[in-house]
Amino acid sequence: MVFLVNEGDFPFYDASWEQTQGVENKIVIMVVGEDRIGIIAAITSLLAEYQVNIEDITQKILGDYFTMILVADISKCNLELGNLREKLTQKGREIGVQVFLHQAGIFRAMHRI
Repeated sequence: MVFLVNEGDFPFYDASWEQTQGVENKIVIMVVGEDRIGIIAAITSLLAEYQVNIEDITQKILGDYFTMILVADISKCNLELGNLREKLTQKGREIGVQVFLHQAGIFRAMHRI
């Protein structure tokens, strides 16, 4: 299953936080997949385990699909970004969703077209 993510796919996402805060320690995580119980719990528990602070989170059910965008601070994270991405990808496989992690600056640049 492939999901193409475009700026308009998440109209409920408010990026105003970018204008008032630095993005050097910020990440954006997107989660997409068939809705089921425990998706938010699984992802947020993993983030807490590695000292990632969730600053903003929004989720929506679109038909049978679950979508979530999460903005987090990794300044106290005890994993390198690549390892965190691997852990999130693995957790996504375990619970049947796709997880995408981007550095906030890169995410912002991708969506300024």
